[in-house]
Amino acid sequence: MDDVQPTLEPLSGGWSGETFLAGVGAERTVVRVYGGRSLARGPAAPEVDAAVLALVRGLLPVPDVLEVRRADPVSGSPGLLVTSFVPGVRGDLALDGIREDDEALARLGRGLGRVAGLLACMPQPSTGPFLDGDLRIGSYGDQVDVGGVLAARRDDLHLADGWGPSELDGLEELAGCADEVLSDVRRRSLVHSDLNPKNVLVDPTSLEIAAVLDWEFAHAGHPATDLGNLLRHDRRPAYVEGVVAAYRERVPAAEGRRDLLDRARAADLVALLDLAARPGADMPLDPEAGRARALLLAVARARDWHAQPD
Repeated sequence: MDDVQPTLEPLSGGWSGETFLAGVGAERTVVRVYGGRSLARGPAAPEVDAAVLALVRGLLPVPDVLEVRRADPVSGSPGLLVTSFVPGVRGDLALDGIREDDEALARLGRGLGRVAGLLACMPQPSTGPFLDGDLRIGSYGDQVDVGGVLAARRDDLHLADGWGPSELDGLEELAGCADEVLSDVRRRSLVHSDLNPKNVLVDPTSLEIAAVLDWEFAHAGHPATDLGNLLRHDRRPAYVEGVVAAYRERVPAAEGRRDLLDRARAADLVALLDLAARPGADMPLDPEAGRARALLLAVARARDWHAQPD
């Protein structure tokens, strides 16, 4: 019998270049190597991600964790997380295929809204990043609200093309309004923080959610954060209505009032600020940051968080 040679192929999607599909014969797994941008998260990053997957397993569809290895600063070996392979189609690609099908858009929207609603109901004691495999919560310091994040990112935006005093003042006004809207909900929950169609796998026929992936930005934060992410760029009515309806079915009734879209847009300002202030966000090497900067600029000019780029 011929020896079966293992294979290792980069997975498409995302910009880290750290995730690979490994295969030995018919067996396939997904290998995450914690190098590059993940180094900033420290040696405990694989343990944090594995612990988050364990926390949500049974409530949400996620891959099984097969192996976890902490980074070794002495030897220089990177951290490693090996998970099961889940078949399916990336959600953004599925959306492209149903662009004119309102029923299908609503069905996929409802599946994503259920995920956001379940996460919003997983309570956490405070706001902050996860520090270790026990999911101890750290602190964001002064960047605990929209105003604090804007203060930390303002200089980076000031240096970007298109940003002047009027746009920055508009964003300052919106940040104050956002923090007021968000303060209506004081509890904190588990936040995926990058919950958008490209980070889920769906069954191509039923459009059911097969797996929620890429938990590297997970933290404890405001329950509306993931809802804002889901509704950031795709504003098609059937999709939006599906997402919001499913989310409302799961969150407490007091948090599902008609201002839910306002709360989602307000919560999403934090992620937009982080993305838009990245170095090189105007360059094609980081298209997601570029889209965020264009959206944030439109929002700042209109002084309306529902605004969109022309």
